[in-house]
Amino acid sequence: MDLPSSLAWLVDEAAASPGPEPFLAELGRRLLSDGLPLAGGALTLAVPHPIIARRTWLWRAETGAVIEALAFAAAPPVDAGRDWLAGLGPVWEERIGPSQDAPMLGWASIAAGAGSFAPDDAARLRDVARFAAAPLAALATREARAALLEAYLGRRSAARVQAGALARGTGETIRAALLCADLRDFTALSEVTEPHAMIATLDAWFDRVAGAVHAFGGEVLKFIGDGVLAIFPVTGASGQMQEDSNACDAALRAVAASCAGMAHLDQVRRAQGLVPLPFGAALHFGEILWGNIGAADRLDFTAIGPAVNLVSRLEGLCKPLGRSVLISGAVAANTTTMLIPLGEHSLRGIADPCAVFTLPDA
Repeated sequence: MDLPSSLAWLVDEAAASPGPEPFLAELGRRLLSDGLPLAGGALTLAVPHPIIARRTWLWRAETGAVIEALAFAAAPPVDAGRDWLAGLGPVWEERIGPSQDAPMLGWASIAAGAGSFAPDDAARLRDVARFAAAPLAALATREARAALLEAYLGRRSAARVQAGALARGTGETIRAALLCADLRDFTALSEVTEPHAMIATLDAWFDRVAGAVHAFGGEVLKFIGDGVLAIFPVTGASGQMQEDSNACDAALRAVAASCAGMAHLDQVRRAQGLVPLPFGAALHFGEILWGNIGAADRLDFTAIGPAVNLVSRLEGLCKPLGRSVLISGAVAANTTTMLIPLGEHSLRGIADPCAVFTLPDA
């Protein structure tokens, strides 16, 4: 069968497209080559995510560029694809499947002054939608799986799982700044707080800490009760010392942002007649073994090693020292940020005393 370039690509190659962005860009390019007068295109996928309801990719024919727009679950429903396309010209849209969550594919025409696509062009786009159903279904499934894995495992761990690193005991040694934090007096607070209010309190706390971690390039490895363990891996192509410094600086910025977020949250809680939420956070830098650990039928990507033990013990020193933030000497040695020395302290289970620092306003 002699098919147009776009339809042949949808049959033979589109299912292997690495993601929605390259899929839309390549399909739009081929439709232009087939002679369709397009100004732009849009692809919308529903995603199973706690915050994001839909992701929309917008392609501009003039430049070939693709940008992404997000629709959030808590916001009023907005059709970002249709709204954007309508600003370019007449719009043709079709849902690729019977479900309301099926992918939506749309195009805008360059036909100036026309109220709709020409009948022949609309018929060709209907053929494109039919041929796109199978590869889009596969693409939507992959994106849904990726969204779920990232929501529950984090970006780095999710990428490892999707790459097939499923064998128990597999892992890698990485250098990273580590952040360990938890709420103070959580048990006493939970005993006098209704369960639904306690969940809301934990969510507000985790929003401040995890939001700051992600904003500065880190990743939350796990939530443990009211505790958080996060890492800022060493990355980049510069010298080793500079890479170490970048990771430590990112962790310091994140913990400072967490403190600011919690200060604001405490103001809100006091205005509501609620008690503030004291917390402790510790930073350390070192090598960790990050990998697939667990039982034969229940695995977890986690971090283990002396550095993890030290940051956990250091966080436990926050309350005795009356500080919200404690920082190890390993972090202090890799940053130019001004820190306040608090001397050396013995940590339970750690052989050597640890040089301890804090932030000036912590």
